[in-house]
Amino acid sequence: MKIAIVGATGAVGRMMIEVLEEYGLAIDTLVLFASSRSAGTVLMYKGKPLIVQELRTDSFQSEHFDIALFSAGGSISEAYAPLAAQAKTLVIDNSSTFRQDLDKALVVPEINFQAIASARNYIIANPNCSTIQSVLAIKPLLETYKVERVDYAPYQAVSGAGHKGIDDLLRGEKGEPPLNFPYPIVHNVIPQIDQPLDNLYTKEEMKMVWETQKILGLEHLPVSATCVRVPVLNSHSIDIRLEFDRPVDREEVIALYEKAEGVRCIDDIKNLIYPMPIEANGHDQVLVGRIRVDVFNPKILHVFCVGDNLRKGAAANAVQIADRLIKADFIGKW
Repeated sequence: MKIAIVGATGAVGRMMIEVLEEYGLAIDTLVLFASSRSAGTVLMYKGKPLIVQELRTDSFQSEHFDIALFSAGGSISEAYAPLAAQAKTLVIDNSSTFRQDLDKALVVPEINFQAIASARNYIIANPNCSTIQSVLAIKPLLETYKVERVDYAPYQAVSGAGHKGIDDLLRGEKGEPPLNFPYPIVHNVIPQIDQPLDNLYTKEEMKMVWETQKILGLEHLPVSATCVRVPVLNSHSIDIRLEFDRPVDREEVIALYEKAEGVRCIDDIKNLIYPMPIEANGHDQVLVGRIRVDVFNPKILHVFCVGDNLRKGAAANAVQIADRLIKADFIGKW
């Protein structure tokens, strides 16, 4: 198996290398690509140094790859992913470029891995980090309840903005001004992530709307989100408000979570046990807790959800897709 990582020197790209090693995929050759600026960087994989190569327009024509994990931003994915797909390299793309394409599968493997079978075009989209952990918290409940509305309040860590976001937090802790965010992030929260759209929602917020509908197969589900950047290094926290078609039983909800794949329920507020970023860091499971039936409407459930946005929210989700494809003997069969 020959695998490429595009954007290998970025925060998610480096995490992809780490997760590939942890998951033990049967990789014969791993090739790392980045921009000309980062070419020549040496990164380690399984104790061996790998020299990062410059990504070129002929990179996927000059040698064949079975899988390419893309995490270099939308403009790179738009330009290079189709070239890889034309060369029959299966692309798993971490940008938002292809997520809303009707002929591209948008996949969280624990939820809708089967969607890959109906999208035979060599490009699979990895969802937004906040969407991934949110739908993992919602999907188990759909076994029993019909959801009628979803409202998200994501508190997103600075690592969601990559190295520049992390640098701004570290700069702020030293009293230095931000270079990436429009305002200081230390001792502050910023209620805007990504660019505003005509409806006054941001692009990040509408990603959560559209992607939730697509992944869950509920295209008319009302969804809203208000995304806030917070001074946390890593792992996003999301308050999720779910409105169902009938009154909710809290114990039934907990039982559904306890058997759900990819989710761990930690809910005991009386003993100070609940999901927090420091608990989620370094793990692929999404943590859920603070589970409450609404005081005024028994059909409304509140859930607090935390996940490592660099791992499950990006790198690990992509690697898990690749892992399942390999184990299902899917590679090269399109």
